[in-house]
Amino acid sequence: MLLRKLRTRSLSIREARTALRDAEVDGDVAEQVIAAFEQNGYLDDARLAEQLLDGALGRKAQGATAIAQTLSRRGLDREVIDIALASLPDDEAERAEEFARQRARGMSGLDRDVALRRLHGQLARRGFSGTVARDAARRALDEAAD
Repeated sequence: MLLRKLRTRSLSIREARTALRDAEVDGDVAEQVIAAFEQNGYLDDARLAEQLLDGALGRKAQGATAIAQTLSRRGLDREVIDIALASLPDDEAERAEEFARQRARGMSGLDRDVALRRLHGQLARRGFSGTVARDAARRALDEAAD
């Protein structure tokens, strides 16, 4: 049952424990299964954190706050989350600006204040801090206006 779940997506150790508990596997047996899966490399929270980080930085264009929430939601230990966040590149402002530039193109017909509010909101929902989101939104709208 656990292997079937792992075929579709990587699981954290906590998610694997929950799946075994939901399948009503005895606690001692579940811990033996978890230990065996960890030993064989099927469960690795650090590797999962790296995978989630790559996805968040790449196609999802998320900020540090959203990344931390995703890692926490997946049940990773605080220590694993801290290590993953420490490995984040210092390009959050650049990522926010790139996302803002893409979105600003479609807001050319809006009043500047409306566009700024919307763009800032989109960046904030992606987990960029208030200052980074506001600055990126302003710069992107300025560039789009030129």
